[in-house]
Amino acid sequence: MKGVARKAKPKAKVRRKSAVQGLTRAQFKKITLAFPAAEEGTSFGHPSILVAKKFFTRFRPEDNSLVLHVGSTDERDMLIEAEPALFHITGHYRNYPAVLARLEKLDAATLKGMLERRWRQLCPKKLQKDYQNG
Repeated sequence: MKGVARKAKPKAKVRRKSAVQGLTRAQFKKITLAFPAAEEGTSFGHPSILVAKKFFTRFRPEDNSLVLHVGSTDERDMLIEAEPALFHITGHYRNYPAVLARLEKLDAATLKGMLERRWRQLCPKKLQKDYQNG
């Protein structure tokens, strides 16, 4: 029909993806177990990832977070202040140089970087040399 204006079709809503997609438990496990000498075990009765039989990290199902060691409580506090949506602690960790990271807010690069530092603290020197050369 001439002279009749057509209604514009409504535009489909586009969902914007956040910059950080977050990780799944399977991705967390794959990343952590890719470090040389990393293996599944237990620490204080909880399923954990160990390196050289020492605590490396673990998943906390009660708040969908990971336990990550950091250099100091000051560093932990700075992380929490800078990114409170990602990092937090509970009373249990208040006196320890550890931070909790929410899995759904954590990206692979951040996790790998934080774990590599911890891995270097735990791993035998010879294995570190092999890792760098490999």
